[in-house]
Amino acid sequence: MLNQLKTGLLLGGLTAIVLLFGSFFGKGGLIIAFLFAIAMNVGSYWFSDRLILTMQRAREVSRKEQPELYRIVEDLAHRAEIPMPRVYIVPDPSPNAFATGRNPQHGVVAVTEGILKLLSADELRGVIAHELSHVRNRDILIQTITATLAGAIMFISQIVQFTAMFGGLGGDDDEGNPLILLAMAITAPIAAMIIQMAISRSREYLADQSGARVAGDPNKLADALEKLDAYSRQVPLKNAHSNTSHLFIVNPFSKKGLANLFSTHPPMDERIQRLRGMHA
Repeated sequence: MLNQLKTGLLLGGLTAIVLLFGSFFGKGGLIIAFLFAIAMNVGSYWFSDRLILTMQRAREVSRKEQPELYRIVEDLAHRAEIPMPRVYIVPDPSPNAFATGRNPQHGVVAVTEGILKLLSADELRGVIAHELSHVRNRDILIQTITATLAGAIMFISQIVQFTAMFGGLGGDDDEGNPLILLAMAITAPIAAMIIQMAISRSREYLADQSGARVAGDPNKLADALEKLDAYSRQVPLKNAHSNTSHLFIVNPFSKKGLANLFSTHPPMDERIQRLRGMHA
């Protein structure tokens, strides 16, 4: 419940930035920005599963090919009360997994060859339950809404900065203070990016929590995350891309220091600690 509330507040923050921009820049620019952002993100939402599966060269497998994996996914989908998703294997030695699909009826769960070799059956159950929670919680939709709002902010800020370069921010009585508007154009995209990453991290915490409940043992997911964090650093994902990194259970890109502000994933130590705490 706390993570859901946090997501709502963060989305409200993004909306507030957009509306504040609109009060300075006028309705026309706001509408154009929203239309541009929606056009960019609707396609991503609708075809997200095809895009990442193609990028990762994933192959759909049947029950006959992967009976144990298929049985785990089927059992956990039943426990999560969602339709059976399609199951894919990614031909990559790096241990990782992701879920996608615009709704539970179009769910996809994909695991790498590396994760199948690394984890025990119980640990794999924890990972699959985490991914199915993303499907059940409609995180693809939430991420798309977030990206649309953030995209609108980025688009407006670029217009403002471009206009300022050519002296277009004048003293029209119908406009806000041009210096304040320019300052917002510089700082708002950074704030939007931080909020966007915070929403992504919040959804990861929620998927950990609900996934652990579905699987029935938070410690097994914590064990899996410890292994994945260690081994994924040694064997990086070959086809990792910044636009899809938020979908994976372990961030394919290692970030430290201030870069963590823009990380799509929470600190691994914190995730593991919270899971251990659920069992206490």
